[in-house]
Amino acid sequence: MEMIKRTSRHSILALIPLALASALLEWKRLPLSILVGGGIALANLKALHWGVTGMMNPEAVRAARGRLLFFSIFRLLAVVLILGALLYLGLVNIIGLLTGVTVVFFFVMKEGLRETRRL
Repeated sequence: MEMIKRTSRHSILALIPLALASALLEWKRLPLSILVGGGIALANLKALHWGVTGMMNPEAVRAARGRLLFFSIFRLLAVVLILGALLYLGLVNIIGLLTGVTVVFFFVMKEGLRETRRL
């Protein structure tokens, strides 16, 4: 859980200045798109952590497999619906979304390498 907290903290600290800097560009929806992309990536990361943590209980593994599969598909469907609706309504652009997701992905990889070196 500590790795998720560090990743979230570092991602937020990088996303906010990046969104503020992108406000200087001509694209009006870019700052919101970066924040939405990063927020969805962080929410997805926390939901993934919650699902994997549920699999760690040996007594409830059989029931947890079904729940993990259901919530994984539900999480994917929710992300696709939210992103589809935001793109369809024109509230965000794809470049900003990908930028936000990439920033979070970078910090996930950074923290993963940090944890690997610690072992």
